[in-house]
Amino acid sequence: MFTRRTFLTATAAASLVPGVAAAKKKAVEYDPTPQFVRIKKQFQPGQLLVAPRSFYLYYVTEPRKAVRYGCGVGKAGLEFTGTATIDVKKEWPTWRPTDEMIEREPVTYARFKDNDYVQPGGGDNPLGARALYLFQNGVDTYFRIHGTTQPQTIGHAVSNGCIRMMNEHVIDLYERVPVGTVVTVV
Repeated sequence: MFTRRTFLTATAAASLVPGVAAAKKKAVEYDPTPQFVRIKKQFQPGQLLVAPRSFYLYYVTEPRKAVRYGCGVGKAGLEFTGTATIDVKKEWPTWRPTDEMIEREPVTYARFKDNDYVQPGGGDNPLGARALYLFQNGVDTYFRIHGTTQPQTIGHAVSNGCIRMMNEHVIDLYERVPVGTVVTVV
């Protein structure tokens, strides 16, 4: 006869056996390496999806399949959300912080204050090896998907709003996506 006591005894015994009932799930470790993964069917081939809370960017390659890249995203209050298109692509882009960035962090961006200095593209440029410029209705949002000189920030919310990737990963993405690609940040 199956009683409450036999149920409790069986449950307790099962918890002692690895992989049975009471076994705890292992935390999934964050991996920024590009990987082919399954994705929800509502996303169409050719679209980009950014999931800031999980620090991944997805390029949909075919129905229900995507290449997943690790990324870094904007600090709280500075992140981009919504839909945009990639209207400009640049290799080794030049860079200048926005006026808001200079105002928020005057010490960090002192060399840009009260002048028109633009940092040339290259290995020490914060936009890294490639940049994809996000626009809404033909207007530059000043948000970018770009490489980084700080690969340790991938998997974290530390930027001034842009979506950053490892340089070798943004180069791969740059080659895959044409101008006009739809980007959705959820």
